[in-house]
Amino acid sequence: MTALHLYFAKASTFAQRTRVVLLEKGIEFTSTDVDFQNKSAEFLKVSRYGKVPAIVHNGFEIYESAIINEYLEEVFPEPALLPKDAGQKAIARIWIDYANNRFVPAFVKLLRGKTVEEQEQGRREFIEALLFIEQEGFGKFSGNGDYFFGEQLSLVDISFYPWFERLPVIEHFRKFELPAETPRIQKWWAALRDRESIKAVANSKEFYLERFAKVLGEPLPTGK
Repeated sequence: MTALHLYFAKASTFAQRTRVVLLEKGIEFTSTDVDFQNKSAEFLKVSRYGKVPAIVHNGFEIYESAIINEYLEEVFPEPALLPKDAGQKAIARIWIDYANNRFVPAFVKLLRGKTVEEQEQGRREFIEALLFIEQEGFGKFSGNGDYFFGEQLSLVDISFYPWFERLPVIEHFRKFELPAETPRIQKWWAALRDRESIKAVANSKEFYLERFAKVLGEPLPTGK
């Protein structure tokens, strides 16, 4: 089996997902931190969309984090990051889809909406998503465990992770706080951010505040 090479970017939410999977599974890999202002021909040959993450492994060039992560799950099955049961595995995939197509767009709309009205719509959608995850996700599947499926970390947890690391951004720029009605989510986030794999790929609060102050064209909060 040939060595795995990862193309990533430090600030990429999607690349963080794949980096966590690699670390959780103990997969040896080399990596290239992609300069998005000067994308190499080598990188663009691997990632036809010009996005990270992308990997080269066993002669395959693979991109898109959800696809990469399921590939890694199949090729490196231990420790498992998806349930073995077909029904539970389907449920996991539904929640990964929910993260990508409902949760993330609401976060982005709240943060980067072009008008106050669009941002407020994003706020409502993001709160709805959080409450749905709390009640229909953790409330039904986690039991007394810290993670989505209980005691075992899964790709569902990893799929939601990067946006919780960025909560300080919407706390400071959009005055957002996690609803009090999300105790399971808050317990989950406290446990998740303490994992060594998460610590290894995490960026600081200051990193995000400085980055998004430039992206949004808004000043840093007073005292920051």
